[in-house]
Amino acid sequence: MKNLNVKSASIAGVIAYILGVSAFLGSFFVPVMSNPEAQANLVLSIAIIPAAMLGARFYYRRKFETNGFLLGAFMFLVVIALDAMITVPLFVIPAGGSHLEFFTDPGFWLIGLEYVLAVAIYWRLQKVTKNRMASRKLNSDAGSH
Repeated sequence: MKNLNVKSASIAGVIAYILGVSAFLGSFFVPVMSNPEAQANLVLSIAIIPAAMLGARFYYRRKFETNGFLLGAFMFLVVIALDAMITVPLFVIPAGGSHLEFFTDPGFWLIGLEYVLAVAIYWRLQKVTKNRMASRKLNSDAGSH
């Protein structure tokens, strides 16, 4: 397992955080369900997959080979810190919630698991694609000689 580049992984986490929070908050402006909170959580649980993968893409484009589970866990830790410093004080506490309520919600941890898995799946797919491309190049090089 290669080392984690903390700076790039932190930026990747911030990218995913911004996209996730934007999707969550944006869902309140398009009322579809009768429960806006449930709707926002549903939108977030869907939006977090491409958001996490986009953050992972940013990280891996620099040719780092960090294990996807490690990267996903670190990126999720970045999101937890941002939630504690920004999301909860700005959005949860004014609505009557608390840090404890936010971080003990099972839905938060399920979305976190989904987040880590999305990054790990992106990493795995990237490795498979890279191996296939290398194999094709070897085969084409061998056939041209």
